[in-house]
Amino acid sequence: MLLDDGHVPSILAAFELGSWGRLSDGPVASGRLGSIWRLDAERGAWAVKQVGDIPAAELAELLEGAAFQEASCAAGVPAPAVRRTRAGEHIADCGEVRVRLHAWVDLHEPDASLDPVDVGRLVAGLHRVEFAGAIGVDPWYAEPVGAARWTELISALRARHAPFADELDALVPELVAMEAFLGGPPRALRTCHRDLWADNVRATQMGGLCVFDFDNAGLADPSQELALILVEYCTADPRRASLVRDAYAEAGGPGRVEDPTDFAMPIAQLSHIVEEGCRRWLVATTDDERSDNEGWVREFVDRPLTRTVIEALLAG
Repeated sequence: MLLDDGHVPSILAAFELGSWGRLSDGPVASGRLGSIWRLDAERGAWAVKQVGDIPAAELAELLEGAAFQEASCAAGVPAPAVRRTRAGEHIADCGEVRVRLHAWVDLHEPDASLDPVDVGRLVAGLHRVEFAGAIGVDPWYAEPVGAARWTELISALRARHAPFADELDALVPELVAMEAFLGGPPRALRTCHRDLWADNVRATQMGGLCVFDFDNAGLADPSQELALILVEYCTADPRRASLVRDAYAEAGGPGRVEDPTDFAMPIAQLSHIVEEGCRRWLVATTDDERSDNEGWVREFVDRPLTRTVIEALLAG
């Protein structure tokens, strides 16, 4: 069941938001773990995330991500404030729906050309947050897809006449070659955001940056997360990489990007995103679904991460 105006009184009561509130006509965005609505209430504007039925492990990740977001806000990292219920919980049962809230922030569209100094300082702030999490290293950020799986996917895509099959096939040797950078021991482990792509780090309409969507937070190597930042915000102009690294180090960030193996996180994550996009394209039943999942693949195909790109970022 989707949220509607009938759920507003229970939300207001559960989160102590005052006597009146107005919900957006429909979801204004969607996240990995549910749709997002806007609620304007007596006590502010809020992003309402509808939480569906999810496995216990995913629920634990969601709750730890919210706790890490709270710790980040307390440490001065620009992130939306988390709203707890009257009982101190992150999630409230409101009739036939479950929801969680954080403060509404008016954001600009995703932009990979954000000021590199601002980005470096923000990530350093995240990596200095004192937070001891229990969500461990995830294969999505650390393990290869593997040559056999790529071969299987390309064969299936060709059989189904996927419009991007030839372009992806041409990149498979590079994807497999980069997997040689995976598997080494991390320099250090701490709770990281693990999803700092441009969708989740944006300029606000009031000025400054905001990081949000902590649902994927868990243990990772901060050096590898810094490398992800270089991939996302500096690939178009590798000279920006030194500005990010210098700002990050000056702000006390603990990570350092010095070797191709430090790029293990973005290599693994991008590979799994492409694999998942291909898998979803293959099982899609409508043109809209196929188009949406082709977009997942083309984000990489149109701007691939390669060993040459990594070398340029290290030099930059």
